[in-house]
Amino acid sequence: MSRTLLIVKPDATERNLIGHVVGRLERAGFKVAEMRMVRLSEGEARKFYAVHEGKPFLDDLVAFMTSGPVVPMVLEKENAVEDMRTLIGATDPSNAACGTVRQEIARDIQCNSVHGSDSDENAAVEIAFFFD
Repeated sequence: MSRTLLIVKPDATERNLIGHVVGRLERAGFKVAEMRMVRLSEGEARKFYAVHEGKPFLDDLVAFMTSGPVVPMVLEKENAVEDMRTLIGATDPSNAACGTVRQEIARDIQCNSVHGSDSDENAAVEIAFFFD
């Protein structure tokens, strides 16, 4: 059993899509091991997205991620990271495969409704960021 992190972003929480996302995950065989709703401060958002330091989109990303509540959750499943990345689709919803979460509910490349860990190593770091 492996673990990964998924965050329901502010654009999806604003539209009451938390249950929709969780339902999609559960139907795909994921177990939600931990979940909570939080509102990130600017400092927390910058720390979480430190990998993007110096990139031109970072300020907009931080502003977006602090604009409303987010719902981070720890998911468990064999091949959790890879299977979750397949389920959520490409970062840019216009490039996301039909039937993926982002293709279905994301608004655009920034308001793309969910964040998902991109590797087992990053999943461990991201899980520790939100959960003790």
